Amino acid sequence: SISPHRINLQVNKLTSTKTLMPVDYYLAPFCLPEGGPRRWNQNLGQYLSGDRIENSPYRLQMKVDMFCEQVCVTNLGRAESHWNNPNFVSRMIRQNYFSNFILDNLPAASKTEDDISITTRFWQGSPLGFIEPKTEKAYVYNHLNFEIMYHPVDGHDGYRIVRFTVEPFSIKHDFIPASYDDDLTGFASGRYGQHTHSKARINRPIHSCDPNSRHRDHTDYDMLMNYGREPQEASGDVLFTYDVIWIENRDLEWSNRWDIYINMDNAIPD
Repeated sequence: SISPHRINLQVNKLTSTKTLMPVDYYLAPFCLPEGGPRRWNQNLGQYLSGDRIENSPYRLQMKVDMFCEQVCVTNLGRAESHWNNPNFVSRMIRQNYFSNFILDNLPAASKTEDDISITTRFWQGSPLGFIEPKTEKAYVYNHLNFEIMYHPVDGHDGYRIVRFTVEPFSIKHDFIPASYDDDLTGFASGRYGQHTHSKARINRPIHSCDPNSRHRDHTDYDMLMNYGREPQEASGDVLFTYDVIWIENRDLEWSNRWDIYINMDNAIPD
């Protein structure tokens, strides 16, 4: 069971069904955890399967919803053009690489929506980004919604995590990095008492990213469409953010929490 404190979200190797060659997560210029990446203790099965489990920069607390938390601003490399080769992240996106998050020993399923059906499917792993068919440019998923279902443990002061889902979004945040803004000292306080570990000042934020909103909603597809926010190209300085959504589910038993993986239409991403 999980106690009501900070919980550890881990990252595993990046995987691709196109190249079948795993890559260490931190070989890509993604946000680093405080103190740097550290290998996590692995069981025999994980070791034999070649898992490379490390700590992550994402901060989660039991039953604490979070809205547009900032992880870091990082440079993904030069933009794509006819004269330049794609940067490392763009190449990974073009090769269909997926990130693999782990929470309480449960690998994340991936939740996706689109503008055609606005439906949801699940598969193991979360794509790093997508290729826009018209422009053929690579876009990175720089915002993640971590959706966590739990239920309380009878007779104990603790909880069990019974489902873990990641929904990725690509959001072109209009931001000023903290290093360029003398008014940012590392923390930003919202008008109604929210505190966010801040890496940048976001101009014209979407609703979930506005610390001055009295009632904040979690990031979703409709919100991005309503704000007319463009996706984030996989190049240059990129602000990475995330939401955490806790949902109590007393109907899903601990013993059945792996059913979503067994019943998927595919065991690996298409």
